[in-house]
Amino acid sequence: MQIHKNDKSVTKTIDTIASDVVKYMVASGLTLCTAESCTGGMVSQYITSVAGASAMFLGGVCSYTEEIKQKILGVKKETLDRYTVYSEQVASEMSAGAQRLFASDCALGITGIAGPGGVGDKPAGTVYISARAHGREKVCTLKVFEQYEDPDRETVRRVSALTALQMLLEICKEADDKDK
Repeated sequence: MQIHKNDKSVTKTIDTIASDVVKYMVASGLTLCTAESCTGGMVSQYITSVAGASAMFLGGVCSYTEEIKQKILGVKKETLDRYTVYSEQVASEMSAGAQRLFASDCALGITGIAGPGGVGDKPAGTVYISARAHGREKVCTLKVFEQYEDPDRETVRRVSALTALQMLLEICKEADDKDK
């Protein structure tokens, strides 16, 4: 993946992937929702920038606080206490909660540390992503700081959004291949 700080090609790549997601979902009759924290609605922004997104995008929750993650998305306090808000477990509960809330076919959950500075032993650029589709889930820990030295907030957010959309397409295509 060739992404550089403040590089306009990042936007072009995200725009292309977002367009591919919208086309796939519309053609497949699927719906999508998001639960975003550190990306601040960026995935929703890129999806809704594509003409025709209204046929597949149900909405998103920008859950920047633990309280909203719990109240709106149903993230368990026990999960937050045990694993912290910066964890694969919370990303998973965020996507599951959004999927229930919106009654969607597919969902994305993203939480992490955009920076500048990390939290505890987790440096800025540590992001957790959950993608759900076809009754399956993929969860990943993204370490943007391994791809970029001292990534700024915008780079962390863009790389996270791009990765989430790529994960969603992968899980959908894997399900299609299995059904063949």
